[in-house]
Amino acid sequence: MKVTVIGFWGAYPELGEATSSYLFEKDGFRLLVDCGSGALAQLPKYIDPYDLDAVILSHYHHDHKADLGVLQYQMLVQNSIRKQEKVLPIYGHQQDKTEFNQLTHNYTKAVAYNPEESITIGPFSITFMATDHPVRCYAMRITDGEKVVVYTADSSFKQEFVSFSEHADLLITDCNFYEGQDGKAAGHMNSKECAKIADQADVNTLVLSHHPHFGERDQLVTEAERYFSGRTLLAYSGFIWE
Repeated sequence: MKVTVIGFWGAYPELGEATSSYLFEKDGFRLLVDCGSGALAQLPKYIDPYDLDAVILSHYHHDHKADLGVLQYQMLVQNSIRKQEKVLPIYGHQQDKTEFNQLTHNYTKAVAYNPEESITIGPFSITFMATDHPVRCYAMRITDGEKVVVYTADSSFKQEFVSFSEHADLLITDCNFYEGQDGKAAGHMNSKECAKIADQADVNTLVLSHHPHFGERDQLVTEAERYFSGRTLLAYSGFIWE
């Protein structure tokens, strides 16, 4: 399994970058997890967006789904150019029916996932956990049968993340605040909380993502390393884990 960080900012992208978006690849299958603002400008650095096999969304905030419309136009135009009729499945939850229905376009199809059950998309098996966020949002535990990657999506700290992330090879966390700051009202975590999950869940590698737009972001790693002795990294565009 190969994971590439396409975007890592929270709220909005900084110059030449993107908000939350992650590319999962295995045996030629390409799954995009979230599709934030700027994702479609970044994705061609790694793959042809037309070669995506599926997209799955944690929730419908703009910094996780803003480029879906752009992706839908890309499918429309490229099908015309290539004289094809490829339809791209986009998986989402149905707690917001209006947002879910917008996942269907000319050449994209909305596919509902039941967060109470695991689903299989290509070579990946995915289980879900509801997070604490202002809108309905789901963390994902993604495995190819060999390795496990946990993506917290957006959430304030929940003790349940520990069991959900247990022995993960890679943990990608929402790290929108620095140690000592309280992100609960906004539905986000700080560096200490991310590290506590990684430590108690005994994960291999922690990647801090969904970054704040203030402060010295390298400090997030320094703070996390006080509470987690494993490998801790700051997400960046093009970071690859495999």
